[in-house]
Amino acid sequence: MTSVRPASQVRSVPGLRPVSAWGRLVRLLYRAALPLSDALGVVVAFIAAYELRAATGRAGELSPLPQYFPTLALLVVSLIFTFGLSRLYVERRATSHIDLLGALFVAVTIGNVIAMAITALSLNALDVPRLLLVFAWALTIGLVWAGRMLLAEVLRAARLAGVESERLIIVGAGEDGHLILHKVLGAPELGYQVVGFVDDEPHPEADRPVLGPLSAVSDLLQRHRVREVVVAHPGLTHLQLLNLVAACSSAQASLKIFPDVFQLVAREVTVSEFGGLPMLQVRDVNLHGWNLLVKRAADVAVSGAMLIILAPVLIAVALAIKLTSPGGPVFFIQERVGMDGRPFPLVKFRSMRVDAEVESGPVWALPEDDRTTWFGRLIRRYSIDELPQLVNVLVGDMSLVGPRPERPYFVEQFSRLIPRYAERHQEKAGMTGWAQVNGLRGQTPIGERTRYDLFYVEHWSPAFDLKILLKTLPAIIRGRNAY
Repeated sequence: MTSVRPASQVRSVPGLRPVSAWGRLVRLLYRAALPLSDALGVVVAFIAAYELRAATGRAGELSPLPQYFPTLALLVVSLIFTFGLSRLYVERRATSHIDLLGALFVAVTIGNVIAMAITALSLNALDVPRLLLVFAWALTIGLVWAGRMLLAEVLRAARLAGVESERLIIVGAGEDGHLILHKVLGAPELGYQVVGFVDDEPHPEADRPVLGPLSAVSDLLQRHRVREVVVAHPGLTHLQLLNLVAACSSAQASLKIFPDVFQLVAREVTVSEFGGLPMLQVRDVNLHGWNLLVKRAADVAVSGAMLIILAPVLIAVALAIKLTSPGGPVFFIQERVGMDGRPFPLVKFRSMRVDAEVESGPVWALPEDDRTTWFGRLIRRYSIDELPQLVNVLVGDMSLVGPRPERPYFVEQFSRLIPRYAERHQEKAGMTGWAQVNGLRGQTPIGERTRYDLFYVEHWSPAFDLKILLKTLPAIIRGRNAY
């Protein structure tokens, strides 16, 4: 039986940076700067909207700008209040720019409605032109978002310099725990210091020290001044999890739980009631009815428009392939597995030699793969070789967003090795997906990619699709694991 260290014998952590007073100052200044930046963005947006309305309207339609200052003041107060209720002043280290833009869209809309409702109830209120309000609404979203991005870059620089950091421990030193560790180490801009693991087993092979058993969590949180705990231990009992929650609450540390998606259906859950009894209701996100109609309509409209707009690019790429790699076809057509396990012919621009797999058989592409032509390497780097798949989307074989399709040879292998792998075929294959915009391409582990694909399948929504599409272009430019 494996020995377990008692709670009184937790390990110290050499090389851990001390909690800096400068870090606390930077965090305080950031929190103070947020509402000031937001207020400035609202004021500048309103003044710019006034000037834009004056330039596009007839003379005499607008009152002098100072007469709108009471409305502007009410708008600033309403928006700051709405942002607070929307938890936009709660610091989150891993919020994406796209998520923030979506949250601002909702909050600015609500804040504007509240301000205009109060203005309408005031007997002496000045009538504000509707077009001015529309301009101010759109400019407010953009300028407030830009201001927050600027502050985020300043904070990011402080975190990269090690000035503003948060200490974190990971519960569970197994495979899931190391997945979290490597994600944190790969994103130093988040500003986390991983103190170590907490586990009842010693795990001498762990990449960070195992600080002690689960019973020592309270002591570890206080001793190392930890402010964030990530649970990545699928074997925790209900009682152990409740004890962790209590320990984190007592130490004022936030708690995140990484789900085991291979054993737990991680669909969106809401609280409801059944005859007065509390119930957890799983949200139905399957593509049927209106959901299917909306997604298909977006696929047809966007793919059709993109094929027309990009026609000159497609023709130029086709000519370049013919000139740089004569003797072979322009397009590469390969059987892939789509929705419900049905095969379909996927179309790509040819980027490799015609005899690329004559000797090797089915294999994935490698970095600096000598089977790739020099022009093929260029178009693969920026995913231009994938553009013909717009035809697959238009005819209904694929969707713009979804799990990337694999070849039947690989699907058969992965279905045997990876639990729940086949469930990624519950939706149409996509040109881009949640795994791809998070850098999981090329030789990245298929198990990790499957986690992201299942998360997409179980949390699908039109807004999620839009978020992935908006993140696709930056992901292509970064080119992580693209070869």
